[in-house]
Amino acid sequence: MMLAPKKTKFRKAFKGRIHGNAKGGVTLSFGTFGLKAIEPARITARQIEAARRAVTRHIRRMGRVWIRIFPDVPVSVKPAEVRMGSGKGAPEYWACRVKPGRIMFELDGVSQTLAKEAFELASAKLPIKTRFVARLGTED
Repeated sequence: MMLAPKKTKFRKAFKGRIHGNAKGGVTLSFGTFGLKAIEPARITARQIEAARRAVTRHIRRMGRVWIRIFPDVPVSVKPAEVRMGSGKGAPEYWACRVKPGRIMFELDGVSQTLAKEAFELASAKLPIKTRFVARLGTED
């Protein structure tokens, strides 16, 4: 099941630019291990779901996974080979603006090596560079 908002204030949004570091969601809140963004990017709902599936499959449904980002920006796309003008395209998919330093996924109830492997698989599904983070005092 892909993430999407139930309702929004506006149907279409401006593109916007992602600059600066994340001011919230930069520390582990729920789990022992996390996957942190190092670059700014727009991450689509499909990419979030693909990463989540990669993690849950690898840990064989042991432990618990938290998704700390939510796709709340509608991205509109105009059809192929359409002339300029005549308004903005229809909303095509949902994305999340992720800034550097943001914890995107958290994991608990598994060993550090398993968590690291799972997050490496998840990182391959995402369009940005990421870093594995762990709580202090969690050496395997």
